[in-house]
Amino acid sequence: MTKTGKVLTGIVGVILLLLVAAIVFVMTFDWNRLKPTINEKVATELQRPFAIRGNLGVDWSRKGDEPGWRGWVPWPHIHAEDLVLGNPPDLAGDKADGKTNDAPDKAPATAFPAGEMVTLKRVDASIAPLALLAKKVLIPRIWLTQPDANLLRLANGKNNWTFNLANSPAEDKHAPSDWSVNINDIVFDRGNINLKDAVLQADLHAVIDPLGKPLPFAEVIGARDESKVQTPAEQGQNKAPDFMFGWKIDGKYQGQPLTGSGKIGGMLSMSDASIPFPLQADVRSGSTRIVVAGTLTDPGNLAGLDLQLKFSGASLDNLYPLIGVLLPATPAYNTDGRLMASLKQTGGAVYRYENFNGKIGDSDIHGSLTYTSSQPRPKLIGNMSSDKLRFADLAPLIGADSNQEKAHRGERSRQPSNKVLPTEKFDTKSWQVMDADVTYTAKRIDRDKSLPLTDLATHVVLNHGELLLDPLRFGMAGGNLNAIVRLNGNQNPMHGKVDLHARRLQLKELLPQVQAMRNSLGQLNGDASFTAAGNSVATLLATSNGNLRLLLNQGLISRSLMELLGLNVGNYLVAKLFGDDEVKINCAVADIQLRHGLATPRLFVIDTENAIINITGNINFATERLDLSIDPESKGLRILTLRSPLYVKGTFKRPDAGVKAGPLLARGAVAAVLGVALTPAAALLALISPSEAEQNPCTPFLQKMKQKK
Repeated sequence: MTKTGKVLTGIVGVILLLLVAAIVFVMTFDWNRLKPTINEKVATELQRPFAIRGNLGVDWSRKGDEPGWRGWVPWPHIHAEDLVLGNPPDLAGDKADGKTNDAPDKAPATAFPAGEMVTLKRVDASIAPLALLAKKVLIPRIWLTQPDANLLRLANGKNNWTFNLANSPAEDKHAPSDWSVNINDIVFDRGNINLKDAVLQADLHAVIDPLGKPLPFAEVIGARDESKVQTPAEQGQNKAPDFMFGWKIDGKYQGQPLTGSGKIGGMLSMSDASIPFPLQADVRSGSTRIVVAGTLTDPGNLAGLDLQLKFSGASLDNLYPLIGVLLPATPAYNTDGRLMASLKQTGGAVYRYENFNGKIGDSDIHGSLTYTSSQPRPKLIGNMSSDKLRFADLAPLIGADSNQEKAHRGERSRQPSNKVLPTEKFDTKSWQVMDADVTYTAKRIDRDKSLPLTDLATHVVLNHGELLLDPLRFGMAGGNLNAIVRLNGNQNPMHGKVDLHARRLQLKELLPQVQAMRNSLGQLNGDASFTAAGNSVATLLATSNGNLRLLLNQGLISRSLMELLGLNVGNYLVAKLFGDDEVKINCAVADIQLRHGLATPRLFVIDTENAIINITGNINFATERLDLSIDPESKGLRILTLRSPLYVKGTFKRPDAGVKAGPLLARGAVAAVLGVALTPAAALLALISPSEAEQNPCTPFLQKMKQKK
């Protein structure tokens, strides 16, 4: 061998020797020696304590599924045991309730003064060695054994899941890296998550378990009909990956007990924004149950969701602590619809609950609603409708819930025994929580036969504590009752204004239980407008100012009618005036002035076939007292049973009626009183439709009063 050959052979031998030595060194190196360095580097970068407390090692073996010569290249298989990540230092001595965070005593207290956030019994991972030559860290799979996480957020918003990484040099902060990291899959066995959140008033414990084998998305959600035109979101759901894990949760949320279970997708789909993340959940809190099934978009950043949502419960107002949407108190309900959300909008997250169907009590409900978590207040807009609305289900929404219904729910009535007008206060504080713009229609109202309502339409606007119902329209007794209601909940006491118009209310339908009225052609028209201040119906009426005008023609009055209506005083008055006979009413008109809760008739006259009856005095809503005089005057030769004036005094609860002491009423006295009714008569004529003026018996009666001087 030449000298040159010997030199080359020596060099090759040295290189091979060094390579073998390096391989032997790597294969036999005690990687635990690097733990202090690794712990320090990770803790510095994450700015919180980190430690590998158990064994750290690297095993080398070939991958049998690699083709050709690649199959001979050994892969490093890294494992680390007993890993712990602590909480950030600024949470030391704090907790959701203000105390030190509890954590298992696996390390000296000085190592983790703020407690442990994450613990792992073991981590295993393999790295593709040849990919490192292309500056790629390729990890086919990471195995996590018994992962536990303790998530914490304080009342001031500080939490342990937000990481503030150590600052890099300014010149390198935005420089792109030549290296890339690819993780194909992350799997783990049974894991635990504990959440203590002072902001959400939550103390929850969740357990996550692998399902054993993947569960197809369509098998849980149900396959969509691909023959129909599908939205991009629906097409994305059809491509959603399988469910990989099941979960259970229990604890408290918003201070209320909460339990639930469901399924989720794999960890890889959670980290990939382009893959919809499958989610299924069934959660209960008190009487409320929420069931969802669908997908999340970019779950790492919680960018959006597309879920089939079902929820049910004892009352819609119980949902506020769970979803933050202010809804009215209702009977038991259930609903099913599609919930879609865009959570990263500039003006706030937008939730759309579309094409939902359900029931509230025995009433059906349909519609679409959009909720925007905007500032300074969130807003709810949309439209709802019912084919059939049961009036008993509407009662709690409009404050007409009876004491009997409250007793059935186990609630005690707060109504004083000596009061008739409702004294229960409105909850106006909740009006500040949210704005709303919602329309609602009910095609048919299912009610007791004595309640002549047929349909309902309203537009509800809630803006910064001010409630507007414009219009609030009821189909009623063959006619309609239209109102505009304004209530200002920002003021204490609450200020309100009501404008109400009743038109063409047919008497035979207004009083369907009265046999004699069934052939009546008469009707009732009226206008009312008043303002008031108060926090209950009683206080609103006690402070009311305004006017009420009513006009009724071709009616009927009798003792049996008074008995049917439950008006004992009316029964007495009719008996004194007319005996036991039914008496036809040609026209009844009223123009009543309201001042500070005192109702005073400027004109209140009933023109019957036998007599003209004038009613004077006042009704005091503040004291709930009556002080009325009923002055009759017979017509022609027909004589009334009584021609002396009558009185009605006492309280609303215990009214008293009788005959006034003194001489009989002088003939013509009522007519003299009516002679000064020029202005009220003119105003009441406006309630008569021009098309029916000639046929309405009130027309000549009011014109005659108008002409008197």
